[in-house]
Amino acid sequence: MNKNTIIGFVLIGVIMFGFTWYQSKNYKEQMEAQAQLDSIARVEQMAAMAMDSVKKAQGIADETNVNVSVMPTYKDSMLTSARMAEASIYRLSNDKVEIEFTSRGAQPYSVKLNDYKSYDSTDLYLIRPDMSRYDIKVYAGENVNTKDFVFNVVEHSDSSIVMQLPFSNGGYIQQKYTLPAGSYMVHNELSFVGMDGMIPRNVSMFDIDWSVVIPRLEKGYKNEKQYSKLDYYFDGDKKSEEIGRGRDASKRVDSRFKWFAFQQQFFSAIMTSPSDFASGTLEVKYFNEDDPSRNLMTCSAKLRSEFQAGSGNVTVPYDFYFGPNDYRGLKSFDQKYEKIVPLGGWLVAWFSRLVIIPCFDFLGKFISNYGIVILLMTLLIKLLISPLTLKSYKSSAKMQVIKPEIDQLNKKYPNEKDAMKKQQAMMDLYQKAGISPMGGCLPMLLQMPILFAMFRFFPA
Repeated sequence: MNKNTIIGFVLIGVIMFGFTWYQSKNYKEQMEAQAQLDSIARVEQMAAMAMDSVKKAQGIADETNVNVSVMPTYKDSMLTSARMAEASIYRLSNDKVEIEFTSRGAQPYSVKLNDYKSYDSTDLYLIRPDMSRYDIKVYAGENVNTKDFVFNVVEHSDSSIVMQLPFSNGGYIQQKYTLPAGSYMVHNELSFVGMDGMIPRNVSMFDIDWSVVIPRLEKGYKNEKQYSKLDYYFDGDKKSEEIGRGRDASKRVDSRFKWFAFQQQFFSAIMTSPSDFASGTLEVKYFNEDDPSRNLMTCSAKLRSEFQAGSGNVTVPYDFYFGPNDYRGLKSFDQKYEKIVPLGGWLVAWFSRLVIIPCFDFLGKFISNYGIVILLMTLLIKLLISPLTLKSYKSSAKMQVIKPEIDQLNKKYPNEKDAMKKQQAMMDLYQKAGISPMGGCLPMLLQMPILFAMFRFFPA
């Protein structure tokens, strides 16, 4: 064994020893880190279990009302009375929609669309009774959450309702909802009246929590889930943002945004702030297909809005849309709501807007069955692209006729050095036969935007 071989073995040994030591050190560090993570996880799990126990205990107390002492007490005696009062349900309606409101929290209770039915021909509830929570949280000498209190109804008609939560100093929080005739849009005015001495001047924001359980409205779960999502829009953008298409998702939005939409495949609940939301956290979670209540998803928005406390009576306006994802109907509000309808890329969307949607709306005026409308549109589109299809078929047929001659040219010019001669001979053959080299694929390419437009529009 010579000197070089010995040195080689020594170097190999040193490398192996160093590698083993390094791996052992890393493994020890990883185990220590994992132990820390496991400890944190155990603590979080124990905290979560404790919180669940507290929530369950509170829920049981709320449901049974056995022990009144567990009810929170407030500095303002009128809040305590409002907490203990019994809620009532009130309805706003027009020819398009029926919306029920509960006086507890002065919030939407259910939403039924009059012109539509669910897949099983039952009434279509975009929001089933008691499946919505709309809370306003503000500091008025103490933390006030409107969902905990029963408001006094001071005005009510088929088109509007005004509810107030009074305070001992004579001020009150007011919620006014107005449903215009023939519209899916509800106008909301949240007012803080006579609250100057209660809301500190340095309080410039309040919180809104809105969560809705959207039921399944279609028979096919997978397709409905795939086309359901949550959208939000920044004022001035060309398109809206989306999260959760068919999967659980959440998004923290730290910049100002205009509106957000809880979007089922064919219907949406949209909330808009004319002065923008300051920030928010948006979340969507889907139920399993075997959910016994046939719920599709839970959508929630935790929002922060700005207002000027201490400046007299303050009114903050909002708009709610409860209705179908109809492109033209959504566009008529001039709020970019139509951006929630997925029409594809610019070329496909262009064809959908100019051809597919007008044709669909025109046929829908005379035919109430959308299945027949889609069948007729398919036939019309097929007729429209038939010249392109026929041209493609003719080109393919001619290619089949001259195929033997093409094979002869391939045999005549087998070498790559004769590629130019072969190409020239091919072009002469195509010219004699009246064949365009692009005659087969170009018509197919021209059909693609049309077919993609139909593919994107019909499921949405």
